[in-house]
Amino acid sequence: MAWPPARSAPPSASPQGRRGALGVGAPPRLSPPESLSGEREFRKVRRHGVALRDPLFTLRITEYRPRHGEAWRPRAIIGLVISKKTLRHATDRNRARRRVREALRTLPPELLPGGLPPCRAVLHPNPEVLAAPFADLQKALARALGRFNSGQGSGRKPVGQKPGSRKPEGQKPGPREAAQLNQASGSQASDRQGPDGQELA
Repeated sequence: MAWPPARSAPPSASPQGRRGALGVGAPPRLSPPESLSGEREFRKVRRHGVALRDPLFTLRITEYRPRHGEAWRPRAIIGLVISKKTLRHATDRNRARRRVREALRTLPPELLPGGLPPCRAVLHPNPEVLAAPFADLQKALARALGRFNSGQGSGRKPVGQKPGSRKPEGQKPGPREAAQLNQASGSQASDRQGPDGQELA
């Protein structure tokens, strides 16, 4: 037997080990959201955000806009708030936070093909979060974020539509727009009348 004996290659030296260490071949993941911090940020989201309600949670969410002096870096920034009125015991509140954070961190890309929407949001978990299957929790989160991303049911314009864009053709004007149209048509009719009330050519 040859001396010294040949050493076996460590697992990481094999092609499979190197690919695993580099993450090659691993299932793709969405970029996890950042944590919302600061009482001022929470107040802004509560004041200006739209509420998306689910049996497992309530999500109050706003579009991403950079703060003063902040570089433009669109991303999802989500904070968690669980009051003692919702869950009395601290262990339950901590467990609910861990479940929601892990559900957001490991959200499958197939549930949100467009990725996490750039936003600032505050999520209020309900007690049902503790007993719900983990897959159902992820589906509910993806469903709410997807609704916001598409602008459905939130009073928000879809991504890419500017705030001052015109309404689609065939859509009825609102009460304020109808009053403005009636006022404009009335002024035009008065301009076409002469001093004796006859309509001018």
